Amino acid sequence: QVRLVESGGGLVQPGGSLRVSCKASGLNFNLAAMGWYRQAPGKERELVARITSSSSTNYTDSVKGRFTISRDNARRTVYLQMASLKPEDTARYYCNTRWRDTNFWGQGTQVTVSA
Repeated sequence: QVRLVESGGGLVQPGGSLRVSCKASGLNFNLAAMGWYRQAPGKERELVARITSSSSTNYTDSVKGRFTISRDNARRTVYLQMASLKPEDTARYYCNTRWRDTNFWGQGTQVTVSA
């Protein structure tokens, strides 16, 4: 019933910007903490950014100052605005939430940073 659908990925040049979105359904979105994770080939999935129901945020060190997570409760959507993108940011980006002690994931959206 819980569904997370990511969109907005694509190809971007180094130094460029991109915003990915995650639409959520099947949960009380206003009460849910949401997160963005990413996974590159050969690497484990890692937390990129997280936002609580009260809009407190935290980021992994490698993206601090470059990425911004936000939420729009009316649209049941969480965003990740990415700036100053680097090739090492290339990964599939996944939306995540924890609801009733269960982790839910979207299908992911691919972000490729290349000249």
